[in-house]
Amino acid sequence: MLTGIINGKVYDPTNNLDGVHADIWIKDGKVVDAATIDTNQADQIIDAKGLVVMAGGVDVHAHIVGAKVNSARKFRPDDHRGHERLREVGFRSGGGYTVPSTFQTGYMYSEMGYTTVMEAATAPLVARHTHEELADTPMLDNGIFVTMGNNHFIMDCIRKGEREKARDYIAWILEATGGYAIKVVNPGGVENWKYSGNVAELDDKVIGFDGVTPRKMLETLCWSANELGLPHPPHIHGLNLGQSTSAGTSAETIEYLNGMNAHFCHLQFLSYEAGKGGIHKSAAPKLAEILNKTEGITMDVGQVIFGPATTMTSDGPLQHKMHLTTGNKWLNDDVENESGGGVVPVEYKAKNPINATMWCAGIELFLSVEDPWKVFLTTDHPNGGPFTHYPQVIKLLMDKDYRAEFMTKLNKKGMKRSIAAELDREYSMYEIAVITRAGTAKALGLTHKGHLGAGADGDVTIYQPNEDKAEMFAHPSYVFKQGELVVRNGKVIKSVPGRTMLIKPSYDKAIVGHIKKWFDESYTINFANFPMTQEELAQAKIVACGG
Repeated sequence: MLTGIINGKVYDPTNNLDGVHADIWIKDGKVVDAATIDTNQADQIIDAKGLVVMAGGVDVHAHIVGAKVNSARKFRPDDHRGHERLREVGFRSGGGYTVPSTFQTGYMYSEMGYTTVMEAATAPLVARHTHEELADTPMLDNGIFVTMGNNHFIMDCIRKGEREKARDYIAWILEATGGYAIKVVNPGGVENWKYSGNVAELDDKVIGFDGVTPRKMLETLCWSANELGLPHPPHIHGLNLGQSTSAGTSAETIEYLNGMNAHFCHLQFLSYEAGKGGIHKSAAPKLAEILNKTEGITMDVGQVIFGPATTMTSDGPLQHKMHLTTGNKWLNDDVENESGGGVVPVEYKAKNPINATMWCAGIELFLSVEDPWKVFLTTDHPNGGPFTHYPQVIKLLMDKDYRAEFMTKLNKKGMKRSIAAELDREYSMYEIAVITRAGTAKALGLTHKGHLGAGADGDVTIYQPNEDKAEMFAHPSYVFKQGELVVRNGKVIKSVPGRTMLIKPSYDKAIVGHIKKWFDESYTINFANFPMTQEELAQAKIVACGG
């Protein structure tokens, strides 16, 4: 199959194309150099004159499948009301607003121009469930981040000074779970909460593991990722999320890991300091100033969207506190030897001073981090709000007048504690392509994603220019997935399967004997039932990529 997309205005930051009129050719699912093919033999031609052409969107962080997501779907049936997709020939029905069903998720991402989405947190013990749901999610290439920040085996290795053993265990876990990257959530803090409350700072001791601290956990995980050559560095949800002390801890953590390679996720939720009257104040500009000076550090924002949201995280202490603070219903879970977490529905309100501060913190990060290759668009779906609001966030970033008008609706006390209204920066189309495609793909180590150069996946999104950038990015004219036309005029017209990407780093196989012994002593599940089989991975349409 040979497809030509001709005469379009191409924004491809990876290849330094900033609104350049160019032709894109896709053969057998891959972008090819026109000089290597006979363009007269094209099976289809799309004349994109007057249209904006970008690579398919790449979401670096979202919670779309897995045990906690499925629990949230069951936990709040009200979320489906008014957000149903009726079954059509060739497609499946679906529903959900903040936690849509698998098919609904794939269709809605595709209709927004996204073709790759990474599942941001899966405990090893429930990875099989995650893969089963990924296999049920159409349209999207994907991968999973495996939680390791409170893993007993890793902490035991650190306690004993066996760093290389921890590294080999991490490699084995990624292989056994079909994982793509290391995820860190409140390192050591979830474990401590089970006994005495949340770990507050980097150098607090983890109860039950003498000599282990959050700092040592982070250092070991970052060192291991580098030693193993993982394509994406540790994906870090830090300490004190949502607390007025979070910004100070975040600053210390970022400065400590400067030059070591790390990604800080949904940093908006970790950018607060104490303000007057006990109400949070945004310290996002201070963190942005630090990020502007760092090397090897990237982050995504986790922008708050006003309206309903469903918070879900492996940060059990946070979810418990949210339950107590909001009075909303709470679902809690504990994953033996590995993690803990919960689900709490919330609603963000523009007139709430804390919610307004949270919104401002996200905007401040976007506008104050100077290099767009360091800061990426997310809502931490569904924690900050649904991914379907990405177009609205893009409009906020590209249109300062719209942003100023939007701010008039926010709580005045919240606005007084923010400099968001003073920032007049507007993102360019090129920068939007960075924070939604090129930058995220680069941070993930996906060399075949996020760009339109020869060898890239044939994932292309074509937009009709519009002064209303929210409307423009919400309804692309065309979306191609591996060279196949799957969306026309903002409506999915063909359902195609996604592919799951994994890594298989090398390691000393002697570690397996130690792991088996650990399972016998510490797990209720038999070791033989833990790793995913080759048959299961094959059914998930796995594509090996790096490591």
